[in-house]
Amino acid sequence: MPNRRNAFYSLIIFCLVAGALSGRAFFFTLAYALGAVLIGAFLWAWTTVNWLTISRYTLARRAQVGQPLDETFHVRNTALLPKLWLEVRDHSTLPGHNASHVVPLLWPRKGYRWDVRTLCTQRGEFTLGPMTLVSGDPFGLFQYVRRFPASSTIIVYPLTVPVHGFAAPVGPLSGGEAVRRRTHVVTTNAAGVREYQPGDSYNRIHWRSTARREQVMVKEFELDPLADVWVFLDLSAGSLVERVPAYANGYLPIVPPHLPPSTEEYGVTIAASLAQYFVNKGRALGFVTYAPRREIVQPDRGPRQLTRILEILATARSESELSLDQMLSLEATHLGRGTTVVLITAAQDERWMAEAHTLVRRGMRVIAVLLDAHSFGAPLARLPYLQQMAEAAGLTVYIIRQDDDLTSALSYRMGRYRPLN
Repeated sequence: MPNRRNAFYSLIIFCLVAGALSGRAFFFTLAYALGAVLIGAFLWAWTTVNWLTISRYTLARRAQVGQPLDETFHVRNTALLPKLWLEVRDHSTLPGHNASHVVPLLWPRKGYRWDVRTLCTQRGEFTLGPMTLVSGDPFGLFQYVRRFPASSTIIVYPLTVPVHGFAAPVGPLSGGEAVRRRTHVVTTNAAGVREYQPGDSYNRIHWRSTARREQVMVKEFELDPLADVWVFLDLSAGSLVERVPAYANGYLPIVPPHLPPSTEEYGVTIAASLAQYFVNKGRALGFVTYAPRREIVQPDRGPRQLTRILEILATARSESELSLDQMLSLEATHLGRGTTVVLITAAQDERWMAEAHTLVRRGMRVIAVLLDAHSFGAPLARLPYLQQMAEAAGLTVYIIRQDDDLTSALSYRMGRYRPLN
């Protein structure tokens, strides 16, 4: 474009000089015409990026790895002149989200829309927008850029896989010890009745009390006496083992359900999958990790509990300076007898075994999900030694290697030996 304008400038100067030397009006008329074309092109280019409205509609602000994100864009021309061409450039940070588009001829008072569907391949918090609008005049002399700074955020939850038959949490005694604490969810322990309040589910109505008192009465429940389940995810920087993912070199990202070759991604996916499993089973689930700041979710039931955990895992990174044994010594002191503790770690040292053995001696059931760091590229193969120590300490052990089918690896029946290969 600068070369084209320079050519026009040169022609105008040439015509003015030629007209001054020859005295012929033709050269002055041609110079004025070329100047008028420049001015007209300038004004046209300026109007093409003005008197426009552009909007984007995102169906949901939450997505999950392996699921599509749908967006709809709409551009409307509010001017009295047509827009010959418009280029919409989207600057979203969501990987693989190619929402940029070239809008064809847009007549006055008309609109144009297009839809974009993107497969989410990476967990995290991403920005949708801002957008830039680029257009110019028909002669290609001027180009104007208009920026739309509006943006929004979207959270992509980590991938979850179905789990069947994971080691069941059990209490130390049949029935356990009653927990005198009211809960808003339905459990097997009815603690009494109260008057109906707006929002109470109809399946909580106690019909006998309703008939006897001649007013609607609903049942109140206490927490299940079985012990809580706590998931401890080790995201210490010292335990991280990963290979350079393909998309770091400019290639396409790994498409779900395949995971990047990273103990961080495998650990997060396992934690999310087990959280989904226990919530679906109606268990009271707690969660602890340092990612890198301290994140703790007190035990609770229901879909909201799963959502809180997934939001933490969406942005979790292996940047904590605290190792697993330090996390257990800080966070496991308040756990009571009968609690089921699930440890997810790729740590290659055995220091955390002493803390886990202490939990077993305190009457807790400890389940260790060990990630084989050697399969992810670690130089030493220490998994057989760690598995033997964990089983000797009374832990139930699950082994996960790179490229394992996580559903099968987490769903094998307890009591069946899974060889180390």
